Amino acid sequence: MQNTPIHIVGGGLAGSEAAWQVATSGVPVVLHEMRPVRGTEAHKTQSLAELVCSNSFRSDDAETNAVGILHAEMRLAGSLIMRCADAHQVPAGGALAVDRDGFAARVTAEIESHPLIEIRREEIAGLPPRDWGSTIIATGPLTAPDLADAIRAETGEDALAFFDAIAPIVHFDTIDMDKAWFQSRYDKVGPGGTGKDYINCPLDQEQYLAFIAALVEGDTVEFKEWEGTPYFDGCLPIEVMAERGPETLRHGPMKPMGLTNAHNPDVKAYAVVQLRQDNALGTLYNMVGFQTKLRYGEQAEIFRSIPGLENAEFARLGGLHRNTYLDSPRLLDNALRLKSRPDLRFAGQITGCEGYVESAAIGLLAGRFAAADARGDAATPPPPTTAMGAILSHITGGHLSGIEESGKRSFQPMNVNFGLFPPVEVPKVPRIDGKRVRGKEKADQRRRAMSARALADCAVWLGLSRIAAAAE
Repeated sequence: MQNTPIHIVGGGLAGSEAAWQVATSGVPVVLHEMRPVRGTEAHKTQSLAELVCSNSFRSDDAETNAVGILHAEMRLAGSLIMRCADAHQVPAGGALAVDRDGFAARVTAEIESHPLIEIRREEIAGLPPRDWGSTIIATGPLTAPDLADAIRAETGEDALAFFDAIAPIVHFDTIDMDKAWFQSRYDKVGPGGTGKDYINCPLDQEQYLAFIAALVEGDTVEFKEWEGTPYFDGCLPIEVMAERGPETLRHGPMKPMGLTNAHNPDVKAYAVVQLRQDNALGTLYNMVGFQTKLRYGEQAEIFRSIPGLENAEFARLGGLHRNTYLDSPRLLDNALRLKSRPDLRFAGQITGCEGYVESAAIGLLAGRFAAADARGDAATPPPPTTAMGAILSHITGGHLSGIEESGKRSFQPMNVNFGLFPPVEVPKVPRIDGKRVRGKEKADQRRRAMSARALADCAVWLGLSRIAAAAE
């Protein structure tokens, strides 16, 4: 057993999971948590792993839901967060929801009772000193101002966002390419581009005006009092732009200039919605300039009125809220180390993942990586075919920056979803009636194949050969 402790800053879901993974591997931990010495606007208790929003960990379906696969992988990896969630589950249909007080109390008790974990209730006001050695920063979206300033000074002025303006992201295979077409504006070929780098969805005048009316009438989510109102012209919600006049969007993100409809070249579109490739796999496309505060149900209904997106499935919907996170693809390596200071790892929402389970999963990986380093072992990332590997790959390098945004941040937080997994070949099994498998049935087959592959590959990564053999 090594005697030099690994320091972890932040006792939320990611920090608690990281501490548990390190300690159960035989390496001592010092866990620094600033509450109750310094509170936040959102937390109400001094418990570790306090849930400040929903009490749901979302779907527990490990066959056809990406977050359910993540649950299953974390259970295989001995996750403290998943064990405590299972112990304090409350009825929620197919979702895993928890008694929030019981859950946080259980995590706190487990961490406090572990002989290799020391908890220090104190604020870390600047970057951890180098003489601490290996350190994990897992301070989440409410990172204290002094520490946030220190991180920004180390990584660069534009490398730490305090509000994320998120545009919806669509699964490519749900876009109707009989209505949409590939083309860059004026066929421009940018760095790494081909002149056909965007998917374009055309609207005529009647469709456009109906779309604008729906945006203006749509119900929006209000900012929390402590978030403030971070609007500036570079990230105005589309409904705010629409309120400025019906032609505003047509001269902004929906301008039709420089585009010719490949399906109907003689008819000029009145407005165009553009989607840009969002990940290296080419499975996800984001709606350019479509950050929004519309409620999720209204977003899906309004955006599916756009020609070509009638059957769109969304990997995530849009939003605009306070969320401190790094430009991780530029700053972190594939073991979550800060490239400019490899003694520092980051974990949880500050890395640009979104959601309770994703945050805990990145904490789990950071803890395992740090413990491996401490033991002198190789810190091997999980395969990208697994849910943990898929979200890690997105955070540390799977995101593509926009061509015209070279040098500017375009990386946005993301939940785990099937669009982050590498494609899988699904055996063609004919239906009993002899018809081709289509639509939802085909999507379910693909998801089940991805799930089986993920769990088998995760088991191999963890050295659980019998489980892997059973999954295959």
